[in-house]
Amino acid sequence: MRASSGERAPVDFCIPCNPYFPTPEIFEHLGRNLETILKFYPSDAGTITAELCATLGLHPKTVAMGNGSTELITWIDHLLVRESLAVPIPTFGRWTDQPLETGKRVDMYPLLESRNFALDVQDYVSFIRMRGSRVAVICNPNNPDGGYLPKHDVLQLLDELIDLDLVIVDESFGDFVDCEPDAGLAAEAAVRPNVIVLRSLGKNFGLHGIRFGYMVANPALAGRVRDALPKWNLNSFAEVIVFMMRQFMGEYQNSLRLVGQDRRAMFQQLGTMPGLSVFASQGNFLLIKLPPGYDGVGLRDHLLSEHGVYVRECGNKLGTTSQFIRLVVRPQDDVRRLLIGMTQYLYSGSLHEIPVIGVHHRHVNPLSA
Repeated sequence: MRASSGERAPVDFCIPCNPYFPTPEIFEHLGRNLETILKFYPSDAGTITAELCATLGLHPKTVAMGNGSTELITWIDHLLVRESLAVPIPTFGRWTDQPLETGKRVDMYPLLESRNFALDVQDYVSFIRMRGSRVAVICNPNNPDGGYLPKHDVLQLLDELIDLDLVIVDESFGDFVDCEPDAGLAAEAAVRPNVIVLRSLGKNFGLHGIRFGYMVANPALAGRVRDALPKWNLNSFAEVIVFMMRQFMGEYQNSLRLVGQDRRAMFQQLGTMPGLSVFASQGNFLLIKLPPGYDGVGLRDHLLSEHGVYVRECGNKLGTTSQFIRLVVRPQDDVRRLLIGMTQYLYSGSLHEIPVIGVHHRHVNPLSA
């Protein structure tokens, strides 16, 4: 945005952000209170955490709030990962990069494109046993493909790995799951001896600029992380949003329904494009693989320079190549702009020949299609 001329802001298909929340009235409320928010100190983390827990039905002793989920990942690594960590790839890069930066052994379990990047629980457990990993991580839904492991399979994984130092379930995109009710595992994490569930409020609420996330674990585990965090590690914007959550929960739930509708429409529209592979997702993004002979760098640059559309090319993500692009779920007006640019680049066809819903596509997952 800083580099653009200002005539037309880029449409962001890169950063996974909820386009329907906050609502205009929430932004208006924040604007009216901007001077107070910026001028005064926030409450301490304990006060903000207590309000979050009251809203979400959690016990404050089982929760630690961080200045973004990456702060919590950093502290989990420093405090609780002693020697080795297993993680499926591709996934969120901090789960590989953070422990590598502190000298841990990272055992990377490759998710196979031939299986649509689906995680096989028993095979992952066998991999962990073979490598002797002491900590295991899964992201559910996974990033960048949006693959989702049903709750009963995650519980099976937790039972199988009860002897590990730690099992982390990163549910940063969990609120977008609509294929089964009550998909989250926070209640399980609160009573299990070695489980942490991680959640990111910024992604779900469409507020990446306000760095806040939280983890849920048994009181001893949560307390170790909470005690290491600075007393004022959360900013005033985060506090205001947390205290507004109950008032706007209905609008938030509606935003999630709208994202689900847009995801299904995008999945079908992209699936009609010849040679393009589209992977079923339960996140607020879709992973695509370009037809043979095409590279994501060229498409990314074309979309940005010619159409003002910003996408995530995955060439620097372990487990994928630059042939893969991650696309955030957005409203149909924005998607039309994306599809025009993709059609022009991939097929050199008419700019108006936009794919229509209803044609067969390559990858179908009954949980999320």
